[in-house]
Amino acid sequence: MIVNERITAYINSLEQPGSAVSEQIKKEALADRVPIIRSETASLLKFFVSFAKPMQILEVGTAVGYSAIIMSEAMPEGAAITTIEKYEPRIPVARENFRRAGKEQAITLLEGDAMEWLSRLSGPYDLIFMDAAKGQYIHFFPEIMRLLGDGGLLISDNIFQDGDIMESRFAVTRRNRTIHSRMREYLYTLKHTEGLVTSLIPIGDGVAVSTKKKG
Repeated sequence: MIVNERITAYINSLEQPGSAVSEQIKKEALADRVPIIRSETASLLKFFVSFAKPMQILEVGTAVGYSAIIMSEAMPEGAAITTIEKYEPRIPVARENFRRAGKEQAITLLEGDAMEWLSRLSGPYDLIFMDAAKGQYIHFFPEIMRLLGDGGLLISDNIFQDGDIMESRFAVTRRNRTIHSRMREYLYTLKHTEGLVTSLIPIGDGVAVSTKKKG
């Protein structure tokens, strides 16, 4: 945990439940141990979608579609989400969840490697939500910047790796060192890229919120 558990529990106790279908999908995902966004992160995501009113949203990492459905319930009428998923067993589950939520027309699921799809998309997108393989964020970044419209929001989830990100690489297990170094590079890049303003928020497992300056 990167935040006091009691504070997190209190924050979550104040949340109103989502739609019946999103709550059911969340329950099923947790039972199946599918990694979905945490409740406090979902709340933040809904806030930004409601506030920014993006008409074109790109999500990198669909899983079973929970976060896409959360965003679709908060986005303006006529808006659309494009979401990318590589892990084949989850793709039919996500498609079925979009159907259950009545969001088949609003959400387009692209199957396959995210880097390949990112290089093929044209954008611009008003909001991009990154929730894929953490070690790939830095590799996705050039294409993400190309696709993000001026004034657009980039929201990156799970950036603190349960607190490991603040540790020396030698304090991290050997199998996690590559991801550790790549995420550190990604966070440095977010904070030092000209034309990008980023805030690192310690909720959930850490969320980076970036906006691309107009012009």
